[in-house]
Amino acid sequence: MNLASYFLPVRSWFVIAALVGGLPALCPVASAHGLSSKDAQFMQTVNGTAITPLLYLGAKHMVTGYDHLLFLVGVIFFLYRLKDILLYVSLFTVGHSATLLAGALGGIHVNPFLIDAIIGLSIVYKGFENMGGFRRFLGFQPNTRIAVLVFGLFHGFGLATKLQEFKLSRNGLVENIVSFNVGVELGQLLALTAVLIGLTYWRGHAGYLKHAYATNALLMTAGFVLAGYQLTGYFVSAQ
Repeated sequence: MNLASYFLPVRSWFVIAALVGGLPALCPVASAHGLSSKDAQFMQTVNGTAITPLLYLGAKHMVTGYDHLLFLVGVIFFLYRLKDILLYVSLFTVGHSATLLAGALGGIHVNPFLIDAIIGLSIVYKGFENMGGFRRFLGFQPNTRIAVLVFGLFHGFGLATKLQEFKLSRNGLVENIVSFNVGVELGQLLALTAVLIGLTYWRGHAGYLKHAYATNALLMTAGFVLAGYQLTGYFVSAQ
């Protein structure tokens, strides 16, 4: 077997993984939704509208939010037409934005460990779907559009649970949370652009489809690691 033929696909995968923060996902000490202590402190000291800083923090969160991006890599992995990519990313955005705003502004509370575990399983779901697992083992194919929208709702709650941990000033809260959410979507756009560049480059080589199965198996592995870590946290905290 010519090992040199595997160099390009493996290299391409690690480029994509680095772009979306996939490698930190394999390390359970990382926090997918958490803000740095400096950013958290800033948010709690804001009194009044701070649109530009909150736009920046939202974008920064999404660029470093590897769980969101790993899921979206799975979503767009086999999408070749721009209109299809825009459709599925928009469905995710609608779900993500709705629950982020509902949680942060409406006070809807959910257990952060369980939500983050579901987010990890969403990555497993998409990798399994891309591998043809549903048709092969279960004999049916779930509606991908509905799945992306529903998982978008969970992803939004994941971030909302972290914002709920902060003592945020009510002065300018609506404007600030909306600005943060807009920043999240802008960061998502920037990160996905980078991922698409990597995928487009890889698709230009024969190894893309050849190694698609292994790549999605890696996505599933990362999702299981995230879900397992969060479930462990849930059971430990319940004791």
